[in-house]
Amino acid sequence: MVDLSNPKVQKILHSKAFAHLATISSTNGEPQSSPMWFLWDGHHIKLTHTTNRKKYQNIIHDPRVSISITDVDNPYTYAEFRGVVETIEDDPTGAFYNTLAEHYGSSGRYRGDPRVILYVKIQHIVGQNI
Repeated sequence: MVDLSNPKVQKILHSKAFAHLATISSTNGEPQSSPMWFLWDGHHIKLTHTTNRKKYQNIIHDPRVSISITDVDNPYTYAEFRGVVETIEDDPTGAFYNTLAEHYGSSGRYRGDPRVILYVKIQHIVGQNI
């Protein structure tokens, strides 16, 4: 298992790469993966999501997730973070969505959809070239 203090892991966690968040379907058990914006706060991988989509229902049903992130400078280096959504926090003003949009250089801003912040606690790290 790879350690969180690994410099390549830290580089990936502090990057502007898209994270691919995989959840387990609440209806048929199939995996579902989607690219997502994220931020690392030193303890959790933080993502935002709307409460009216399937991925959110998947997380409510089973909080286990896998997040893979590729090194922006070397696509043959990646880390996969397996863990659980430990906390779900309401974000009624979309403030975290706007923070992510600014971090990723997007002109898009919160559009009024019901949003939450997902806090993923990392339990296991694997990867390639890390």
